[in-house]
Amino acid sequence: MLEKVKSNHLEKERALLVGVYGVDVFRWQAKDYIDELELLTATAGANTVDKILQNRVHPDPTSYVGKGKLQELKAIVGELNIDLLIFDDDLTPTQVRNIEQSTKSKVLDRSGLILDIFASRAKTSAAKTQVELAQLQYLLPRLTRFWTHLSRQKGGIGTKGPGETQIETDRRLIGQRISVLKEKLEKLDTQRSTQRKGRSDLPRVSLVGYTNAGKSTLMNTLTETNVLAEDRLFATLDSTVRRLELENHSILLSDTVGFIRKLPHNLIESFKSTLDEVRESDIMLHVVDASSNSIEEYIDVVDRTLDEIGIRDKKKVLVFNKIDRLEPEKLIELKRSYPMGIYVSAIRGIGLGKIKKRMESLIEVDYVDFKYKIPLTQYKAAAFLHQVAVIEKEQFEPEEVIISGIISKTDQSKLEALLTELNGTASS
Repeated sequence: MLEKVKSNHLEKERALLVGVYGVDVFRWQAKDYIDELELLTATAGANTVDKILQNRVHPDPTSYVGKGKLQELKAIVGELNIDLLIFDDDLTPTQVRNIEQSTKSKVLDRSGLILDIFASRAKTSAAKTQVELAQLQYLLPRLTRFWTHLSRQKGGIGTKGPGETQIETDRRLIGQRISVLKEKLEKLDTQRSTQRKGRSDLPRVSLVGYTNAGKSTLMNTLTETNVLAEDRLFATLDSTVRRLELENHSILLSDTVGFIRKLPHNLIESFKSTLDEVRESDIMLHVVDASSNSIEEYIDVVDRTLDEIGIRDKKKVLVFNKIDRLEPEKLIELKRSYPMGIYVSAIRGIGLGKIKKRMESLIEVDYVDFKYKIPLTQYKAAAFLHQVAVIEKEQFEPEEVIISGIISKTDQSKLEALLTELNGTASS
């Protein structure tokens, strides 16, 4: 966590946040972004002392903010006793070095901050491995920054020495560690796949959405369980799966890590195995914070991230959460913009029945009516139907049982294969 020790007491670091707006980003957007950066900073364990927005066409390649603004930052750091400068964009090693040398303050960019949060939140072996892999991949191109104490190595003839050797050694060690972590993740991924195959063939529904949209609270309310739910970013890193009974179907409902704007690419890559729950789901409930001022952008961020990890063409339902925070006029306007959405308050239990009905209707699109006459000797087929189908009527005859109801097309294919196998065994 971003904390320091003073006088034998653990104190929060004092942070100054810096953002840029210009051609691609409007000022009001930049303000939303830096407000979100403040939430990230609080989640990481630091206090935001001040926030600065600069109007630039493009970030300065050597210092991100330019020479004049850099001198201003230096003065603010001294005046407000700042420990940490946090920038809302990713910085190059050159930018970090120049800012640190000028301000004499620790510098962190958005990706570094998010990785720090993930590292503090990771609890399981898989999450810890994924975060460490992403951190090392982030660190590798920035190694020179961490060896500034070897600045006596100016380069030129006869000056190649411990500095460069140490950096090369560290690069090799980090490369080896990355290979080990990737291999470990592959094994964990195989184990997860085996566990998923061992589950029953129930329909799977995943909760996805921008971080802090209320997915975990919604899962707790729907399933009457106690998944960790906090009003903080990235409260959930690992997928959590619970069984949920609907009126006509049982489903597996999974809660997953929240997405965020500018989520580090290495983090997305390393968390792909965690998001396999989403990839293998039949339905996605895209949970949106209805009280946000950036609804459209947050929906777009989630959709683009899902595309990036190869999750497309899933049945998807927009669920607008936290409607208890909206004025009636704003809610009417939102419903007009998203007429197919479902509007709920997870914390107050409003509208949850509509979510269940929508899930039922989407599941039943893939279901068909059936009526089978099964010989009593083929009890395995009857037992299979009881396991996977919704039984509406069951009539026992002297030598057979007549069962009717609804079944998924996938399970119907499995039943047909089982009946063919049993008939073949009986005839032989």
